[in-house]
Amino acid sequence: MSLDAAYDRENIFAKILRGELPAVKVFEDGEALAFMDIFPQSRGHLLVIPKRSTAVNLLDEDDAILGTLILRAQSIARAVVKALHPDGVRVAQFNGAAAGQTVFHLHFHIIPVYSGTSLAPHAGGRADPAELEALAAKIRAALS
Repeated sequence: MSLDAAYDRENIFAKILRGELPAVKVFEDGEALAFMDIFPQSRGHLLVIPKRSTAVNLLDEDDAILGTLILRAQSIARAVVKALHPDGVRVAQFNGAAAGQTVFHLHFHIIPVYSGTSLAPHAGGRADPAELEALAAKIRAALS
């Protein structure tokens, strides 16, 4: 999908926002939703998406929504660090299929990085739902 593609209201994140598909939620307010990535690159990988947006990528987003979204991503990243004690944290965002974007709804990846542990491939193997829920509970507690 190119950088100037129209927003597809049937993308997986739009379906999650409408409650048509499940997600292991970590945080939600009127502006953003953070949930565990079902194809994690590391233990604790999650996604942060805008709730009231039809932006396909960062280049399409309204400044006010983007400003709020990046602040939510920062808050979630801090909670991940507090809860899971990684050695680092990667905040990633892809724009267009050629750049690695696989879901065409603006989103940020929060990926904990642990020394000596390689990251799994982007959109690789599916995680165990019980493990995702346990990790989400720890991160939720760190947000409090």
